Amino acid sequence: KARFIYDVIDASDFYRGHAQKGSRSCMNVTFNLPTPDLEKVFVDEAEKEGLVGLKGHRSIGGIRASIYNAMPKEGVMALVEFMKEFERTHG
Repeated sequence: KARFIYDVIDASDFYRGHAQKGSRSCMNVTFNLPTPDLEKVFVDEAEKEGLVGLKGHRSIGGIRASIYNAMPKEGVMALVEFMKEFERTHG
């Protein structure tokens, strides 16, 4: 499931992944947007769409999508579509 999110990050100059390709987590996908202000808007707009818990860890900030086993593929795909639309409207 993480691959779908990483594919969006890798295809974008807007999203910036934290981990190198060989060190990426399958359970927690972390990334930044161009500015902290945009990250706040991302989290706020995502919550309005029912995508919650995306605020990054307090020590590194950014965005963290936790996609443990209980997260259905449909939830991941909803985040992927949100990310694409957010980049179109804010990129």
